[in-house]
Amino acid sequence: MANRILIVDDAAFMRMMIRDILSKNGFEVVGEAQDGAQAIEKFKELRPDLITMDITMPEMDGIAALKEIKKLDANAKVIMCSAMGQQAMVIDAIQAGAKDFIVKPFQADRVIEAISKTLGV
Repeated sequence: MANRILIVDDAAFMRMMIRDILSKNGFEVVGEAQDGAQAIEKFKELRPDLITMDITMPEMDGIAALKEIKKLDANAKVIMCSAMGQQAMVIDAIQAGAKDFIVKPFQADRVIEAISKTLGV
């Protein structure tokens, strides 16, 4: 069975890039969300194996959403996505329970490496 992944990013272009990388590597994208609040709702509905979560988003940022998702499921696997220069936020994310992080612009091999390592595949 393919690993089911939820993609969270406020930029449709970034979601499309990640979806493309994942699909080409045998992962199943079960849903997408464009902000943290949507991410929490989609997580409850879809129960994905892993979430890729942008840090900087409108409405609710990725770190706040990560904390809420961890309250719902302490074992939730979340990989944060950040632009260069957001190191302090990355540290906050790891402390809040993120398993790994990938830096934009995405490099396909780094995305797959982080997801495979986190899922243990």
